[in-house]
Amino acid sequence: MEMILITYLWAAAGILCYVGAYVFITYDDYDHFFEDVYTLIPAVVIIAVGALLFIIGLIGCCATVRESYCGLTTFVVILLLVFVTEVAVVVLGYVYRAKVEDEVNSSIRKVYDEYNGTNSNAQSRAIDYVQRQLQCCGIHNYSDWQYTHWYEESKNNSVPISCCKSNVRSCTGSLTHPEDLYQEGCEALVVKKLKEIMMYVIWTALTFATIQVMGMLCACVVLCRRSRGPAYELLITGGTYA
Repeated sequence: MEMILITYLWAAAGILCYVGAYVFITYDDYDHFFEDVYTLIPAVVIIAVGALLFIIGLIGCCATVRESYCGLTTFVVILLLVFVTEVAVVVLGYVYRAKVEDEVNSSIRKVYDEYNGTNSNAQSRAIDYVQRQLQCCGIHNYSDWQYTHWYEESKNNSVPISCCKSNVRSCTGSLTHPEDLYQEGCEALVVKKLKEIMMYVIWTALTFATIQVMGMLCACVVLCRRSRGPAYELLITGGTYA
């Protein structure tokens, strides 16, 4: 039983670290659309929890092999701390998920105003990536581009090529052919994407918090058996002394 639990912990550690890394990588593509760096706290915590679970697995493995009462007790206590941490991740995830929309709403206009159409400009790369990836154009729709500095300076009555539908090969971004452009704005889609990412963190933390409750119960059963000695083992197995 103990070795099965430890295997689960190591698997959980790997999955938690993967989810945390995925959140970091994905948020990096959208980091220009929110200013609150604390939004990444749940991802940081979940990676730390994953690393800690790996260490816990090692402690549990050594304690099981040596049948150490002290080691198993430490194992249970650390599992409890990790469980509390994962509950905190869930709470933080819900808090920051609620803040995502306000963050994007307050910063997206500024990002679009700083667009200059060059690959050397971080805001330009971010907007072009988002418009292609999410198949959107402008903040609320493609007409929003008419109120940006880039549009006023270019004076060619067009939007960036990244607004063009992927199946339209001859699209130049011209507003005279709006049917060639993505019709949906990017603001709502960015908010939706970021909220989905945060939900990955929340559900992952909830899932493994549940597994850890089972792990703590199993470890407590083992501790109780070993603390009561051979007589208790014989009692629960129906055996007798020789």
